[in-house]
Amino acid sequence: MGSAEHTPLEGAHVTVLGVARSGIAACHLLQEAGARVTLADRKEPEELMSALSSIDRNQVKVVAGSRYETSLEKADLVVISPGVPHRIDALEQVRRRGVKVIGELELAAQFLTAPILGVTGTNGKSTTVTLMGKMLAEQGKTAFVGGNLGTALSEAALKTRQAHARGLPEPFDYHVVEISSFQLEAIEQFHPWLAAILNITVDHQDRYASLDEYLAAKASIFQNQTERDFALVNLDDARVAPLRGRVRAKRLGFTHTQRLPSDVDGGTFLEGDSIITTVTGKREEVFRRGEIRMLGAHNVENAMAAATYAALWGCPPDIIRRVISTFPGLEHALELVRERRGVRFVNDSKGTNVDATLKALQGLDRPIWLIAGGRDKGGDFSRLTETIQRRVKRVILIGEAAALMKETWSGIPSSDASSLREAVELAAHEAVSGDVVLLSPACASFDMFVDYQDRGRQFKAAVQALPA
Repeated sequence: MGSAEHTPLEGAHVTVLGVARSGIAACHLLQEAGARVTLADRKEPEELMSALSSIDRNQVKVVAGSRYETSLEKADLVVISPGVPHRIDALEQVRRRGVKVIGELELAAQFLTAPILGVTGTNGKSTTVTLMGKMLAEQGKTAFVGGNLGTALSEAALKTRQAHARGLPEPFDYHVVEISSFQLEAIEQFHPWLAAILNITVDHQDRYASLDEYLAAKASIFQNQTERDFALVNLDDARVAPLRGRVRAKRLGFTHTQRLPSDVDGGTFLEGDSIITTVTGKREEVFRRGEIRMLGAHNVENAMAAATYAALWGCPPDIIRRVISTFPGLEHALELVRERRGVRFVNDSKGTNVDATLKALQGLDRPIWLIAGGRDKGGDFSRLTETIQRRVKRVILIGEAAALMKETWSGIPSSDASSLREAVELAAHEAVSGDVVLLSPACASFDMFVDYQDRGRQFKAAVQALPA
């Protein structure tokens, strides 16, 4: 275990609140550490059947439905999943009893000994950590890649604890962790060796009272770093760049401009077509902008951030270049699905907020048929108006937010579609050679789909079903 301040887990009553992927992983880790675990969720038991399939109900108590808060009454420690807001009344009552409430990320990190490379930001996290994971793999390193993206960090912690118990070597050389603001709300001692904030734009206004509150949650990624660590910020982002003044770690930045400010210890920047880094103490070209295979101008920033991390852990430039020039991008993030009759179909289902859609529209240099809509997260759709007027031939609207979008973009040609398949067929019928049909919803998916991945796969299925 890490610091002495952590609640001892052997024999302790621990309630895990939120039966999502990270909650289940936390449960397995706590059992391994000898805790008595209760899993709780406000959802009804029948909704949780598949999630609970890996849980031994003889060993773990499950409290689901309207009585879920009773699971907190005798807890010595509460571990929350990212989807659980950390300021709900039930948790405030727990804290008043003097009981700690921590997130799954905080729990997992207590067990890790290999360095943590943390990445947060509104957009680009998944792409950046995936690039880093590929660079480590090419270099022959064993890396855990996960967190908010995919596999919970508790799974890495479980493997680490089991390896130590058996006297086996460390299972991972590095932990590359995508971290959401929700996860950062509930940290205490979480301590990444390298940490970055890629950007901050308006998102999750259904969860945060203000943009400042959201920014503060993101900025806490730096709070436990020391002068032996590294803090990386996007120098071109007006909200993120000033955060470098508040960190104890060595300050690094990345920027599209040719000059690094005097108050950073190094950085990565664009000089003509060359991406140059100084973070190793010497000037080094790591790749050229024209070598980036991913669609979208914003991916230059993601590639710069990944290359900065890679240079710091000692990755040779030829490996950085090889990964950047071969990685096509993530599924559901400006993913080219098909070219049909000269029309490109692009899946950007991961565009779940206004700024992600804005970046997608700005990153494509062809006339666009935009499929948008879904569950509104409190985003300001008017911020898209000017770009849509310039770049989009027609907007095809789906889901709960369709009426609000239509009202916001009243002067822009639009059509309604009752399903995603209908939207795809309508766009395919009207688009001409040289156009792009882009799914970038600017909304959450939960009105019509399981999640953004389900939405993206249904889009791809509809595109592939179009006759040749």
